[in-house]
Amino acid sequence: MKYIDEYRDSALAQHIAAAIRNAASPARIYRFMEFCGGHTHAIARYGLPDLLPDNVHMIHGPGCPVCVLPIGRIDMAIELALRHHAIVCTYADTLRVPASDGRSLLRARAQGGDVRMVYSVADALKIARNNPGEAVVFFAIGFETTTPPTAVAIRQARAEGLKNFSVLCCHVLTPSAIINILESPEVRVLGTVPLDGFIGPAHVSTVIGSRPYDFFAEEYRKPVVIAGFEPLDVMQAILMLVRQVNEGRAEVENEFTRAVTSGGNEKAQKLVSEVFELRRSFEWRGLGEVPYSALKIRSHYDEFDAERRFDLEYKPVPDNKACECGAILRGVKKPTDCKIFGTVCTPENPMGSCMVSSEGACAAHYSYGRHKHAEVPA
Repeated sequence: MKYIDEYRDSALAQHIAAAIRNAASPARIYRFMEFCGGHTHAIARYGLPDLLPDNVHMIHGPGCPVCVLPIGRIDMAIELALRHHAIVCTYADTLRVPASDGRSLLRARAQGGDVRMVYSVADALKIARNNPGEAVVFFAIGFETTTPPTAVAIRQARAEGLKNFSVLCCHVLTPSAIINILESPEVRVLGTVPLDGFIGPAHVSTVIGSRPYDFFAEEYRKPVVIAGFEPLDVMQAILMLVRQVNEGRAEVENEFTRAVTSGGNEKAQKLVSEVFELRRSFEWRGLGEVPYSALKIRSHYDEFDAERRFDLEYKPVPDNKACECGAILRGVKKPTDCKIFGTVCTPENPMGSCMVSSEGACAAHYSYGRHKHAEVPA
């Protein structure tokens, strides 16, 4: 298949792996964080760690939108379904994210709440049209990639006069999370991890472009290589990072040139800016409160803001004490460091958010058997 098969060629993968081995200096250890959960999934699925030299370590970041949802936000959606009797629409994996008191949106549905899985926000609009007497709330999650469609839906709802449609907005921003990982004192209780560079997210960068990452390269001297999600994309990005480190460079490089430009999708950016504005602070699972890291609906569209319409109050809830998702999302610990990984906590019975989505570090490790391999010493 064009644009797929050529990025999964095993002979080319071996060729790039040999180039990485030749470039990596045996005198040092390279630690690179793949921020996006899509990269984490690809790394586990295609067994890329087996192709890398022992001194090149990949560290999982918090780039799974389901994984970073804090418990309090799930509780708000459950409240909408059970107390306000709204039809709550959201993506499939969101239904299974553990909330407080052993609850989830899936269990709220079993308790009588009208919770529906949708493939897109357009599905939620259709449900609102077909149920004019019912309040319909789209539980919007995700990074910059999924934000423009939510903005389109809000504008469409206004144009159609859909008074029964609103959005519980939990869209978050990639650059703010990277800054938090690099320097925030609020999360240092979880520990720190040395990082030599980042693999930048692919789909996010198609929207925001490569320019926003210049700050990390200049201010923190951390190279960033934006990469696609195919195995050869990731391998090539690792090679580019190794070469930057060897040469003492800290630049933003774009491996994903077939989809990402410097300025990104300006039309989408303008649309998002029209409908949304920055929140002063937002809690991330694993990172805590991160300033200016999420979006809320502008007052101009406040009739479509579920938080305002239903007078919802956010209440932070601590994670399960046995779960290590917080540290795993920051790259401080590996999934196998969690005592309940693969025993009490599995994809069929997730105790933490990292085990829910296929892009979560724990789910990827479990599903593709990475936990069965011997761990590389730190």
